[in-house]
Amino acid sequence: MASITAKRFFGKVVLRHALNYAAKDPEKNLLRVIEWGERLAVEEEHRQAARTILATLGAPHNNWTRLVKTQLRRLSPRVREKTVVNFFLNAALLGIARARSLEKVYGVHLPWVMLLDPTGRCNLRCKGCWAGEYDRSQEMDFATLDRIIKEGEDLGIYFIVVSGGEPTLRMKALLTLARRHNDALFHIFTNGTLIDEKTAAAVAELGNITFAISLEGLAEATDARRGPGVFARVMEAMDHLRAAGVLFGFSATYTRENAEEIGSNRFIDLMIEKGCAYGWLFTYVPVGGSTDLAYMATPEQRARMYRTVRRWREEKPIFVADFWNDGEAVDGCIAGGRCYFHINAMGDVEPCAFIHYANVNIKETTLLEALKCPLFKAYQARQPFGHNHLRPCPLIDHPWMLEEIVRESGAYSTQKNNISAPQLCQPLYGYAESWQKIADTLWREAREAERDKVARPHSA
Repeated sequence: MASITAKRFFGKVVLRHALNYAAKDPEKNLLRVIEWGERLAVEEEHRQAARTILATLGAPHNNWTRLVKTQLRRLSPRVREKTVVNFFLNAALLGIARARSLEKVYGVHLPWVMLLDPTGRCNLRCKGCWAGEYDRSQEMDFATLDRIIKEGEDLGIYFIVVSGGEPTLRMKALLTLARRHNDALFHIFTNGTLIDEKTAAAVAELGNITFAISLEGLAEATDARRGPGVFARVMEAMDHLRAAGVLFGFSATYTRENAEEIGSNRFIDLMIEKGCAYGWLFTYVPVGGSTDLAYMATPEQRARMYRTVRRWREEKPIFVADFWNDGEAVDGCIAGGRCYFHINAMGDVEPCAFIHYANVNIKETTLLEALKCPLFKAYQARQPFGHNHLRPCPLIDHPWMLEEIVRESGAYSTQKNNISAPQLCQPLYGYAESWQKIADTLWREAREAERDKVARPHSA
């Protein structure tokens, strides 16, 4: 523990000076800082990572170089420092190393991210909300939230994702938690309607909070699902965060109705213009309130989004991830405690925000014991659920497997409607089979492209 503390202190000092130096003149100093990192790195994997970054950012006008330089200039010094130190040093480097060492002691796999819901309340009523069948009157008391985060830090978890409900209904508590847990990074998914100038200033002062603001495309699509005037309020929230120097991005769910708009250059260019550094894409999953299989994006739309995101990564100065279509980047499903898990506002410990089943409630046990639950063990025994990581999800891609997992683990439904696994999963069999045909073609094409890329230098 003492060695980790020393490394964290030394790392903070080095990163603070490096960031300040790079931000003074990104055009001249950014590559110098990365070169220093390569020379100072002890582990070969870290040196290789530095070389990869150098190769990417060495092209002065590519999209990744533009993104990094823009954010270095735009973010406040405090936000810049806390984002890099808390995410890259504490969570990704030292936190994961601590977790791997503790796994041998506790005999359980330890994830590096946890998702918490401080409240089930929300000021909007969006069509098909994934949390719509939770008890919306429930709230996690502050002491329990504080305890969970502390227990997570003890296990090496320093990346805290927050959802709901609408989490900013408890913004005062979240600011206090971020202040108490100063070494963690808090990533808040929000509808954005309650972020005003005062909130943005308070977050900028702390530095260790970033927002992903939800919308459904442009004004008409967003207001149709979220309510009149919501899009305008989201745009105002982004303006407040950008002016304060806070790191933020967008979150968008593509459905049969809006997939083309979310996958358009018009949409992504607006997000870049507003100051988003990143974007999270979700495909609509029929859980929660008013579930509707006809609202799901078609397999063809999902495939178009797969290709669109990969094109954006070649062209656009923004980091965009698709939680389903990027399964190949993380070797399949990351839920069930493999990389992350979810605790809802009632305290139920779930494998994923979209899988509403649990064995235990965090109010009755420790975080460590919760991670040993039968549901998570059943998940991990089956991951990655198949060789094709473009089919990562046990609900929409392998629904028969989720049925097995729930039955084997004896998990209970955490929704008010107490939906059984067969009731949830069996209607999705047809979708899963249709997507498999397309996904297998995409997977084969991607593997062939990789082989061609490797072979090309030799044939030359």
